Amino acid sequence: MSVSRIALLSARCRRSRIHPEPAGSGGECSGIVAVWRRPANPRDRPRTAVSGREAAAPAPIWRRRPKLIAAIALGVVLFLAASALLARFLQVENVERDADLALIQAEARGDVAGMLAHLSGCRERAACVAAVRANAVNPRLRRAGAVKILSLKSSTSYSPTGASGKTRLAWTVVGKLPVVQCIEVRRTGDFVSGVKVTLLSLSAPIPNDADC
Repeated sequence: MSVSRIALLSARCRRSRIHPEPAGSGGECSGIVAVWRRPANPRDRPRTAVSGREAAAPAPIWRRRPKLIAAIALGVVLFLAASALLARFLQVENVERDADLALIQAEARGDVAGMLAHLSGCRERAACVAAVRANAVNPRLRRAGAVKILSLKSSTSYSPTGASGKTRLAWTVVGKLPVVQCIEVRRTGDFVSGVKVTLLSLSAPIPNDADC
């Protein structure tokens, strides 16, 4: 069958959808449909049956990978625990700074009782009490105004366990020359159970370029 003949029959078959072919026409439309129809793709055929595994919905990930979920949960717990310990460890440095500042503020006021209250066991040591009284009446240390810490160098800083040593503290009041003093510090405990900072003594002023 020629191409022109096929095209003519195709046009006639399209018209026959509106005006059906008369009986006895020879079924030309059925023939031309058979010529132009594409072979059916077996994959396009609807499936009549589905296996049990294909029909079942996929299991949640926590059922399919319980070990992975457990490992992730353990990692989160360990991260939170480590973060809490690190925060406690770093907080100790702020604790010492606050204790040093409170001691120097009492000294700048000439408050002997306040200084003794911040120095553990100082009342029982005559030399410590004498040093406190001398600092309280020292005109170089008696200052009105807000005390500012310029520098703090602690020999016990970031110690994971108990330690004792001296802290070099430089401080001033706005409009005054800086002062450098040494504070004896003792740390007890550890970063897991908690570190306690105790101030033991306060020196007289030392040269600004000197070490403790």
